[in-house]
Amino acid sequence: MIKKVAALTALFIVLGCMLMSNDSLRSYKKKRNFKDTSEPKGDTKHHKADPNGPIFVIQKHDASHLHYDFRLEINGVLKSWAVPKGPSTNPTIKRLAMETEDHPMEYATFEGVIPEGNYGAGPVIVWDHGTFDNIKEKDGKKIPLQQCYKNGQIEVDLHGEKLKGGYALIRTPMDTEDKKKWLLIKMRDQYADARRNPVSSQPESVISGKTIEELTSKKKLKK
Repeated sequence: MIKKVAALTALFIVLGCMLMSNDSLRSYKKKRNFKDTSEPKGDTKHHKADPNGPIFVIQKHDASHLHYDFRLEINGVLKSWAVPKGPSTNPTIKRLAMETEDHPMEYATFEGVIPEGNYGAGPVIVWDHGTFDNIKEKDGKKIPLQQCYKNGQIEVDLHGEKLKGGYALIRTPMDTEDKKKWLLIKMRDQYADARRNPVSSQPESVISGKTIEELTSKKKLKK
């Protein structure tokens, strides 16, 4: 009986997360014409969770302005922030991170050129990816990620190919309902390095090995 109750509870939790994720993707779907763009439609039902933990992805996106989309898996979707200058490994540098709409989990592997005339038109590569651990605590206990997001204080330990170690996302007092401003800050740990600049020294995709420029050139050759 106890096992059945536990199984039903787990099922309700999964279903609840699916409903919340589908609801939070309305803005994402509304902004896109899937007949024209190859971006994923957001069918999160078919996403398989990573057994090593929640995932993160950083996509380099040359839209109206070049920026880096920092995404964390929270409650079945990718919570997203646009970081104009990209992440830093220097703890003294605070990067502006503008919160954007939630993206579907399938977006974590998306690379391509969003056609002109569409929202976010321009090339996209997966600059870094991996899993992460939630490390935000209070009184020795982990604060659930969704609560961290609501509180405006997220602390994660990244296990990426280019970025590793602790990063904090802090919502700023400048935050308003239509302009959600956060700061992305490297935490002081063994991976903090003021001399390193992976944004300039490692511009290529961790999936295809291509740079934004190579992806754009390839698209032009096909026309």
